[in-house]
Amino acid sequence: MRFDEAYSGNVFIKSHPNFEESEAVLYGMPMDWTVSYRPGSRFGPARIREVSIGLEEYSAYLDRELEEVKYFDAGDIPLPFGNPQRSIEMIEEFVDRILTADKFPLGMGGEHLVTWPVIKAMYKKYPDLAILHMDAHTDLREHYEGEPLSHSTPIRKAAELIGPKNVYSFGIRSGMKEEFQWAQDVGMYIAKFEVLEPLKEILPKLSGRPVYVTIDIDVLDPAFAPGTGTVDAGGITSRELLASIHEIAKSDVKVVGADLVEVAPIYDPSEQTANTASKMLREMILGWVQKRS
Repeated sequence: MRFDEAYSGNVFIKSHPNFEESEAVLYGMPMDWTVSYRPGSRFGPARIREVSIGLEEYSAYLDRELEEVKYFDAGDIPLPFGNPQRSIEMIEEFVDRILTADKFPLGMGGEHLVTWPVIKAMYKKYPDLAILHMDAHTDLREHYEGEPLSHSTPIRKAAELIGPKNVYSFGIRSGMKEEFQWAQDVGMYIAKFEVLEPLKEILPKLSGRPVYVTIDIDVLDPAFAPGTGTVDAGGITSRELLASIHEIAKSDVKVVGADLVEVAPIYDPSEQTANTASKMLREMILGWVQKRS
């Protein structure tokens, strides 16, 4: 993919036309090759862009406007359909290029496996990386029915790469008993059911550290985000997720990249899921992009 010209399709509202002048790069990872339940998240990035036209450019939460942050929408990575291994390689190569150019990578999924190659790229640049993970599911399996490349495995892979004590999961309410036991045995932090209050306790401990944030939209209760592949009742509200994004923004952690994944528009004819994801991304852009400096 080229970075020297703007993406020719629909772009996220107020995206900057010039890559070199931008502080951040927004990009899509349209992959759902390994999902265990409902496919369709490969259409998430495109729809999030399309509905962003309905956003206000001003955030009443942060008292900032999108024009204050220059971010370049690079479009979707052209991933080969049905080939998870090559897709993972292409995502890692793509993010390597963003980091080499000293830009903030902000990804849209796609299934949650797409976060794994991003973490590999981030860890090469930030060897003291920590991960904040918000999700309904643990994603700590070694494999799903014998397949290690699965959207149920990325956090396990990340924990084994950077060390489980550097991974912090929030909002978790679903997973195998063995996954919870593994996390306990290796000292990985898991906050069940809630995000905001446990996040407030953890952020001071990560002061000054480079942090990557990955948000699975299914951390929200299906009442707020029905358009996802694996819905799970009992989740947090959209208000709590917004408050969590803002809590990170006002903390002393050094956010160096982020993603929001698992939006599957086909299951939500109301489009509230895509619209909610779009608003979350606006707040992530306004609150986090300049925190790495």
